Amino acid sequence: MFGVSRRRLNVWLVNLALVVICIFALIPVVTTVVISFKGERDIIRKPPNFLPCDTPTSAFDPTACRWSVEGYQRVLSPKPSEGGLLPFALTGNIVRVYIPNSFLYATSTALIVVFLAGMSGYAFSRYRFRGRSLLLFAILAITGVPLLTNLLALYQMGVVIRKAQVPFYDDRLFLVAVYTGFFLPLSVWIAKGFFDAIPRELEEAAVIDGCSPFSALLRISMPLALPGLMAVFLLTFVNVWNEFIAGYLLIAKNEFKPAMFGLYEFLGQNIINLQVVAAACILIALPIVVLFIFARRSFFAAMVEGAIKG
Repeated sequence: MFGVSRRRLNVWLVNLALVVICIFALIPVVTTVVISFKGERDIIRKPPNFLPCDTPTSAFDPTACRWSVEGYQRVLSPKPSEGGLLPFALTGNIVRVYIPNSFLYATSTALIVVFLAGMSGYAFSRYRFRGRSLLLFAILAITGVPLLTNLLALYQMGVVIRKAQVPFYDDRLFLVAVYTGFFLPLSVWIAKGFFDAIPRELEEAAVIDGCSPFSALLRISMPLALPGLMAVFLLTFVNVWNEFIAGYLLIAKNEFKPAMFGLYEFLGQNIINLQVVAAACILIALPIVVLFIFARRSFFAAMVEGAIKG
């Protein structure tokens, strides 16, 4: 009886600790959301108020809340449009230029990394060849090298290639190649761990039934490793989306730069308009939130499966 009560108490304490951690983690997010819907008058007022719902006679009156979409209007810059699907067009640079650029970089890099990491992880998991351990160690060592330490050399490479006027060269392709090279090594190890968890007997049985080794890979191993590859895709997508310094230095034209640069530029223009900056932060973070809402089950299943089987 005492053991059951002790176990229940431990569960309650763990749940309470998790709730407290979640509350502290959500405080900055909730604050940013609230600020994005405030007017400038309520942001700069003294003493400050968390919710703009006070009146001269009441500290909080839900019917007197002064919510504003001024920040979103200035970020989105909607203007009337004719001939489109909508009667208006969003002309703000963040939603018109920078977010689409980040989506292009993140999606392209994530797809390339998933393909290369999947093939490499399978090869390292299933085959034994000379230099395999050394190569795995070298890949693991590369993951410890920060991107910042290589930026000077990468910048010089970009300048030389740009001056050489290589056909079909584009700064966007160079940035995708840089991101792929930086995020691929760790992804190889993640993919290898998931292929290690798949029994070889399944592929051997498929080969006995008439499949070729490549067909067994596509029909048996790849579907079973799909949660792990989805985790690789999500991790790469989020890391590229949140990356700033490489997109800032390696891209020459502003119209090719990612969303983090757009936020940096926007911050310099609206340093005193916190509601505008907060609205820009919410709009840039929204695609990542939506992505995780739809892919959360695959992602957490991959993490749990990797922790159990890896």
